[in-house]
Amino acid sequence: MTENRTRPQRVADYSGRTVVLVVYAAVVAIAGGWGYLLGSLGIRDLESIRLFFLIPLRPTPVGLAIYGMATIGIGLGVLLLAINYVSRRYTA
Repeated sequence: MTENRTRPQRVADYSGRTVVLVVYAAVVAIAGGWGYLLGSLGIRDLESIRLFFLIPLRPTPVGLAIYGMATIGIGLGVLLLAINYVSRRYTA
């Protein structure tokens, strides 16, 4: 006697929005990590940088991490919000 045991189909636990937010958070975290790594190299010739041409940041590990996370986070965030707006507005 052979029983036909099939595994039940697994339903996705995550929605597309959740996956996009997790990838977004991972990319922002990676940008912060790379900024920290570049700042920890201790390059002496780096000048002060300005975040969005307004806020001066020293080229320390924390300063470059903040710079990387803010620029990538806001840049990608604006694009994702625009995509969200267009996808809700024009469904057809």
